[in-house]
Amino acid sequence: MATGLQIAIFGILGVAVLVFLLVFISYIGLFVKSLLAGATVGFPTLVAMRLRGVPASLIVDARITAGKAGINLDSNDLEAHYLAEGSVIQTVQALIAADKANIKLDWQRACAIDLATKGTGKSVLEAVRTSINPKVIECPNPQSGRSTIDGVAKDGIQVKARARVTVRSNLDNYVGSALEETVIARVGEGIVTTIGSSDSYKTVLESPDTISRVVLDRGLDVGTAFEILSIDIADVDVGENIGAKLQESQAEADKNVAQAKAEMRRAAAVALEQEMKAKVEEMNAKVVEAEAQVPLALAEAFRSGNLGVMDYYRLNNIKADTDMRDSISKGEENA
Repeated sequence: MATGLQIAIFGILGVAVLVFLLVFISYIGLFVKSLLAGATVGFPTLVAMRLRGVPASLIVDARITAGKAGINLDSNDLEAHYLAEGSVIQTVQALIAADKANIKLDWQRACAIDLATKGTGKSVLEAVRTSINPKVIECPNPQSGRSTIDGVAKDGIQVKARARVTVRSNLDNYVGSALEETVIARVGEGIVTTIGSSDSYKTVLESPDTISRVVLDRGLDVGTAFEILSIDIADVDVGENIGAKLQESQAEADKNVAQAKAEMRRAAAVALEQEMKAKVEEMNAKVVEAEAQVPLALAEAFRSGNLGVMDYYRLNNIKADTDMRDSISKGEENA
């Protein structure tokens, strides 16, 4: 029994020694590498990284890179940024670039910028580089499908302009601030407003730098991740006579309104004419109705003795004489 127990103990010890050797062999290279580079990462820390799912080689390389640049970073800070799904190497490179350019940037702010730009197509390294070397933003953005910003002066003439905006990153306000799209929109709004407030398009053509001064004085970089250094009008040109087109459209609209009103008056006149004709027919019908009562009245007069035969004959003679005179008068008129 003692022999079996000893064998079991030796077996467990052997497995433990084998595991230790495997771990030691796996991390001894990284430990020696960090030690020789003056950015030592403890052996237990390397093992703990493996247990936390952090690539030890990445952390060691990042710490060595920072250490060689004279920046001391704690491995725990590097691990925390990696676990937050940040880009450790780019953040370290951005920190080194800022340090070499005498730009104040600490590790926490660099991490915040890196996480803020995640998924936006930007990076903390690009932000630092833009702060060192200002970039030029085309306004309008060529990818928008438009080549110029169009405004209309007070005289109705359209003016087309294209600007170049020189900006540099404002690292203190980079987190939570607007990016290039907002700067482009604000500059475009300022250009349109400046052109629209000009009395004549000639004023804009004579002094295009007026647009730059007015727009720059509006403080368009407030709330953005950039500081606007200059706004330069790259091109300015005359467009269409918008005022004349608007007047033409207004005249056409007024003509259509007048035609519609005239048509309404004509329709009302036609309706009134038809109404008068209907009233004439109504009056004629009443005359016919009244004439139909005459024979009845004569018959009643005969029955009541108020009208004699001779009276009736005389009445017919008068009527015949009247018809003859009437026919003669009509014949003379026709002649």
